[in-house]
Amino acid sequence: MAKVTAVAPVLLVKDVVASANYFRDCCGFEFELHNEPPDFAICWRDHGRLMLAQCDNPTPPHWKVVDKTWNVYFWVDDADAIYADFIANGAKIDYKLHNKPNGVREFGIQDLDEHDIAFGQVL
Repeated sequence: MAKVTAVAPVLLVKDVVASANYFRDCCGFEFELHNEPPDFAICWRDHGRLMLAQCDNPTPPHWKVVDKTWNVYFWVDDADAIYADFIANGAKIDYKLHNKPNGVREFGIQDLDEHDIAFGQVL
């Protein structure tokens, strides 16, 4: 049976360049911009991918529609190290690092468009 090998969620953002720079500067992602002027970006950190598409009127972040719902969830191998890295680089922490009852160590950030993005490590 054929396998899914990766996923890259797309966030609609007001300024793709500013958003890509935020993910690079605050979250350690690399990125490439597409088109001129840029209106699309592919961001990556290790095996995690995130796409950004510029939009004048993006849809509201999920948490504004359904309470405590992320737009993106990344699984990581060391939540403590990534959390410390994000804090040191000025990422906007949405909720602090903590252990969930389901055996996941997790925290969340918000991007420039208020999307909630979570990072979790299975304990």
